[in-house]
Amino acid sequence: MNTLLAQTPVDIGKELLLKKSTPIGTAAQFKSPGALISVILPNVYIAAGIALFFLILFGGISVITGAGQNDPKKAAQGKKAITSALIGFLIIFASYWIIQIIEVITGLSIFNLK
Repeated sequence: MNTLLAQTPVDIGKELLLKKSTPIGTAAQFKSPGALISVILPNVYIAAGIALFFLILFGGISVITGAGQNDPKKAAQGKKAITSALIGFLIIFASYWIIQIIEVITGLSIFNLK
């Protein structure tokens, strides 16, 4: 029987836990600042993605309601929120790929995912 990826059971609890090689606890357990950054940075990207989603949602609703109420101030506020969210996304996207390039050039594993 061929199993499609969508049919493969996944234990979400196990997937969301950090790997055993990644220490968690007090700051004294981290051997270097890089180890601490390796734990925090992937979670920062997830939080940034969630914030991006809600800012675009808020901006879109503001633009729609501002246009419906003929309130250019509210529509401009929504456009500004969307623009800010997209600029933030570009910064996060660029930082992720800069880190990937640094990993390839130096051979260091910054995210400890390998």
